[in-house]
Amino acid sequence: MFEGDAVVEDVATTRSRFADRRVVAIQVGQFALAGAVALVIVGLATAVASRRIGEREAITDARSSAVVKAQTVVEPVLTDGLVAGSAAARASVDAVVRREVLDESLVRVKIWDRTGKVLYSDEPRSIGQQYQLGADELRSIDSGVIEADLSDLTKPENKYERRYGKLLEVYLPIRTPGGKALLFEAYYRYALVQQNGSRLWRSFAPISLGALLMLELVQIPIAWSLARRLRLRLRERELLLRRALEASDLERRQIASDLHDGAVQDLAGVAYSLSATARRRDAAVPPDDARIIEDSAETIRHSIRSLRSLIVDIYPPDFGEVSLESAIADVLAPASEHGLRIDLDIEENERYPDSTARLLYRTAQEGVRNVLAHAEAGSVSVHVARRDGVAIIEVVDDGRGFDPGQAMTTTASGHLGLVALRGLVTDAGGRFSVRSSPGSGTTVHAEVPL
Repeated sequence: MFEGDAVVEDVATTRSRFADRRVVAIQVGQFALAGAVALVIVGLATAVASRRIGEREAITDARSSAVVKAQTVVEPVLTDGLVAGSAAARASVDAVVRREVLDESLVRVKIWDRTGKVLYSDEPRSIGQQYQLGADELRSIDSGVIEADLSDLTKPENKYERRYGKLLEVYLPIRTPGGKALLFEAYYRYALVQQNGSRLWRSFAPISLGALLMLELVQIPIAWSLARRLRLRLRERELLLRRALEASDLERRQIASDLHDGAVQDLAGVAYSLSATARRRDAAVPPDDARIIEDSAETIRHSIRSLRSLIVDIYPPDFGEVSLESAIADVLAPASEHGLRIDLDIEENERYPDSTARLLYRTAQEGVRNVLAHAEAGSVSVHVARRDGVAIIEVVDDGRGFDPGQAMTTTASGHLGLVALRGLVTDAGGRFSVRSSPGSGTTVHAEVPL
């Protein structure tokens, strides 16, 4: 190997490794991005769930607090005088409420009778007002159910509570010493309920999100290793494919050489001898026998021409010495001899990498072969172009067409070569398609990476 060749090989190897690292980095980056998106989604879901759980717990705590304060603090100081409107009874309840019931979270207390009259409130302006109780309030008085719900501050009975903003109402029944059922109603700041949900979320967030983040960080090196191994396997597969193509080309050249130097030369000698014998003018060869011998010689010469055409078909051109345009022109030559109009268009007639050129050549070769064998066409054209890092080739004819869906799935349709060609192009990372329908011609389309 020359020094210049070694430098070129080192540069190609460096570029290949850089490209591999870039592909691996992109794949791992995509993996990390997907993990980050999952982390955000899980975090949001955890936040919503934690807040809801915290709010439910806060509401449960408010219900428990209201029960304790109503039954152990307020109910013991109730007297039947409160129902009768006694100022002393109200004062006794008010003193207990302000001293032991109201706090930072519980901002309003009301006591109602069944008719909807406010018997007591720490807001004096509400005392004595008459409103209609709802079904929930009446059910609580009758059945002893403890209810908790957001306060509707648009109702007239809540006009003095609007300054507190969003409130949670908790109401439950209490009884006077005489057995009169009254409704105890406590108003809690809802902001404290929401704060409890946020506090629960802040407690869970470091654990849940931290665990997910650690899992993501642990998986990234594993993903990097797997991506590198996968890229290495793909490189090995590409190398095996190139070697298989090179071995196939070498074998085809060897077969073509053996045919040319062996059978073709022997048959040519036999044909020459037969012709010479048939042309002898002595009586040793009767005229009828001479005609038979000459016909046999012509048959052998026809077989020689067929073998030479076969040699041309199976002998892959060396694209280091022959341009793709001239090689495809040779492929189209038999079509011209059969009377078809031909058209060859190769953009800028530029050279392609050897492996790419071989696949383009084989696509043209198989497409033209199918035109001659099946299409009954009047014209065939081959177009080659370069677009965005791929070489594109199309073989188009105006023949009778066929059903590609059926032909490409069975080996009995005469299109086995197209099936094999599709496998070669796909294995090389390209795309292969056949567009056709009965009566509308055929287009063989291949895209081969450069």
